[in-house]
Amino acid sequence: MADFVRGNPEGQYSADVVAGIRMHRRVDVLTDTHPLVIQARHLFSDPYRRVAPITLDIIWDHFLSLNWDKLVPIYSLPAFILHARNQIEPHLYQTPEKFQELNEFLWPQNWLIRYADLAFIADVLKGMARRHPKLSALSGSFQDIEQHYADFEALFWQFYPYMMEKAENKDFYCLPQ
Repeated sequence: MADFVRGNPEGQYSADVVAGIRMHRRVDVLTDTHPLVIQARHLFSDPYRRVAPITLDIIWDHFLSLNWDKLVPIYSLPAFILHARNQIEPHLYQTPEKFQELNEFLWPQNWLIRYADLAFIADVLKGMARRHPKLSALSGSFQDIEQHYADFEALFWQFYPYMMEKAENKDFYCLPQ
């Protein structure tokens, strides 16, 4: 939801939601400035480098979905999705309209599970490019994913444990909001 909220969320949402939005923004800052992510961006060819941060978010989700059982062996991905859905849906009417629209497809089409399939990742990028003409390069960025898949995977396995350690230690809170 944080990707759909502009400006200061204070006063628009509950304290817990505001804290979540702020944490998400801190995670984005940490992610976007991390040397491994910068290295991953350089794997994209010039025409797609501008949309690389968006494509990387999608490919990280792919590796997370694909490897969920290794990363979170005590909690299945379907169980996590059900828990998340049960937390979000009762409050959906209070969220930005574009986030509500996303939820119309996210849950019934099992996006988070289907992210494990590279063909679905290609479809997601094409769909985003179609809906947002300024991001048309997203559809072409998939060719760089295919070309450098092993490199992206290796970077994921370096970066993800680092991010989890930051989350466990709550190290995101010292970053700017």
